Amino acid sequence: MSDVLDSPTFDNAIPVCPVRGSVLYPTMVMPIDAGRAISIRAINTALDRDRTILIVSQKEREIEEPSPNDLFEVGTACNIMRMKKNPDGSVQMLVRAFARVKIDHYYASSGLLEAEVSPIEIPDGDPVETEAAFRELKEKFTDLIDASGRNIQPEVAQFVMNLEDAGQFADYVAYHLDFKLEDKQAVLEAASVTERLRKVLILIDTEIELQETQRRLQKEVKEEIDRNQREYFLREQIKALQKELSGSDDEEDEIEAFREKLEALELPEVAMKEAQRELNRLSRMHPDSAEASVIRTYLTTITELPWNERSEDQLEISMASNVLEEDHYGLEKVKDRVLEYLAVRKLKFERSLKGELEKAEVNKGPILLFVGPPGVGKTSIAKSIAKALNRSYVRISLGGARDESDIRGHRRTYIGSMPGRIIQGIRQAGTKNPVFLLDEVDKLGVSYQGDPSSALLEVLDPAQNNTFVDHYLGVPFDLSEVLFIATANYAQQIPEALLDRMELIEFNSYIEQEKLEIAKRYLIPRQIRENGLKERQINISDTALSKLITSYTREAGVRNLERTIGTVTRKAARRIAEGQVKRIRIGERSLEGFLGAERFSPESEASENLVGVATGMYYTPVGGDILFVETSVTPGKSGLVLTGQLGEVMKESARAALTYAKSNSERFGISQDILDTYEIHIHVPAGAVPKEGPSAGTALATSLISALTSIPVRKDVAMTGEVTLRGRVLPIGGLKEKILGAKRAGIKNVLFPEKNTADMKDIPSHLKKSLHLYNVAHLDHVLDHALVGGLKALEANASKRKKVKSSGKRTNNTGAPAQA
Repeated sequence: MSDVLDSPTFDNAIPVCPVRGSVLYPTMVMPIDAGRAISIRAINTALDRDRTILIVSQKEREIEEPSPNDLFEVGTACNIMRMKKNPDGSVQMLVRAFARVKIDHYYASSGLLEAEVSPIEIPDGDPVETEAAFRELKEKFTDLIDASGRNIQPEVAQFVMNLEDAGQFADYVAYHLDFKLEDKQAVLEAASVTERLRKVLILIDTEIELQETQRRLQKEVKEEIDRNQREYFLREQIKALQKELSGSDDEEDEIEAFREKLEALELPEVAMKEAQRELNRLSRMHPDSAEASVIRTYLTTITELPWNERSEDQLEISMASNVLEEDHYGLEKVKDRVLEYLAVRKLKFERSLKGELEKAEVNKGPILLFVGPPGVGKTSIAKSIAKALNRSYVRISLGGARDESDIRGHRRTYIGSMPGRIIQGIRQAGTKNPVFLLDEVDKLGVSYQGDPSSALLEVLDPAQNNTFVDHYLGVPFDLSEVLFIATANYAQQIPEALLDRMELIEFNSYIEQEKLEIAKRYLIPRQIRENGLKERQINISDTALSKLITSYTREAGVRNLERTIGTVTRKAARRIAEGQVKRIRIGERSLEGFLGAERFSPESEASENLVGVATGMYYTPVGGDILFVETSVTPGKSGLVLTGQLGEVMKESARAALTYAKSNSERFGISQDILDTYEIHIHVPAGAVPKEGPSAGTALATSLISALTSIPVRKDVAMTGEVTLRGRVLPIGGLKEKILGAKRAGIKNVLFPEKNTADMKDIPSHLKKSLHLYNVAHLDHVLDHALVGGLKALEANASKRKKVKSSGKRTNNTGAPAQA
């Protein structure tokens, strides 16, 4: 069977009339309205020829001037039966469709679209399957019409039901029912009548299922409306009774106000259900009852939380970089990490706009941990990060927190219960994506009331914090969009499980040059402003600032420095206010008149090269400095004596140094009599200050070998590094601060472990140029640089020892070494 009437042939190109939102099938007689120029030209051309026109559906109805690419490849050949022109220039025509055709080629010229076509022969398919599908489709169509009518007029429905041809029936059903354009086109393009029936059956089954779902939803909506109306009437009756009892409308207004706020919040389903439950309880209570007050507080907390409030991120990286540079000097690692986060978020946001990423993936961010000594800018940089991202900023201090409820909140069964500090902070921020600073996270305590660090595990886990449940709220709150930043002075004091959830960024101590720049850019202008002065009224020279930094403060950060600058500016303000002077210039010499005598005198290099005295380097949270290791060898009971409040690790380093000296005694020319019968005393000033760590190993070994061989140690050499029994020099920490301390002490040569060479990138270039820096891998290299004469002096001492031993003489060097 074929859908082509009278088996036409198409020898010439046919004018094409594109139509929008509709598909025409063979045997149909339908009116078509044409208003576009391309359609009117096609109609006029068809009328001038044999009245044959090609009706083709366009893929997108919004396109006004369709090209061949905008049209489907199968259309319907039609005859124009009548045509009428309207006053507005549009055209109405009545066409009779007579064939499915395939477009072989389009021609476009002077606003006219034509096509070469070939008819499509449509086979019947399997007769039994076709008849079965035909009957099934008739039954389904009848059910659909009986159920709803689907806006089909009864006479049209009757006409369709009277069709005996299976293919025609499928076409008319597809045309009159509200299927998608792509589905109607698929029916037109079906390869056989059986396939056409099958496609329409699938479409009509889907339509019936949609209708049943729609009826079910309508029923549920009606039941919900009826239930709401019933609840409304009951509430009104309760209000009337409460009004009679209390004689006030305040309670009614309060309940209604809470209800309106809850509806406006668009809460998650679980939270809305809990809030509505509490609100219904409140509506049934006497307003003056104790429990009513608890519920009011709870509902107030729920309604004031930013469930859906977000601040829009500022994603311009250059602008964020400028903000960070304006607020802080140095801290390049932190600034780079923030800009990296911003760049990643910007790329994710762009991908989400294209539908390539889920919104939840865009909102995920890092959890940063800033570790460093006090006063280096950990807290203030967090404020700048919030400013750079255009987010709210909130800070909570965890120092001394010992109760799990500080984090998770108290359950509402307790009197005076309240949310935890996390939820309180979110409420204070007013948005659900603030920059949230957890200050002093290493100061968390533990008590019988729980471990707050364990509660933080959920808060700081991106895989869990989207459903964080505060005990007071009792419902999940999404924390996944919060940018958490934690600060600590010592990472070692943070529990391992908590530390594992955070990305650690170390803050180093400021060097003198950095403190000078920070004071000039930020601290001095701020103190001038806070103390009522103008910039032209006071001037502090760079030399005075340098002396103030080195002689009046000793810290890793700049807090004491700012306080000291504040002292200077206050004294200057007093002199100006009393009329003594109009302007004050503070130089290095006049600084003592404002601050008194110098408070700190850094260690300086030894005055001369001494036997048994080596210069080591140490690092504390307030910066680096040098220390002297003194060794004395005296007659008496053999053994090793260690003084100067040395820790266990430092004592072990001294024993390792002695073992190394013994194992190399012959090579260094050390008398065995001294090792067996003399007392070796190692002392590290100052005795009142506890000392710990393995990094003094090289200094201990150098001082010891110098005392045992009577070879002096160079006064201008400082060293650091852990030493093994085989003499290998192992890496240490705090190299930057140690080198800065050595520089302040006037040291010219610094020895550091070869494996710390990578840390040299953190050393400022001007510091590298002003010092001789040597990396050492073995203690022999240390001795070669540190001892006067180096390894050659040790070789000469060994040679001398061998000669003395072979001659059988006993000299002063064998029995009485020099004293330190």
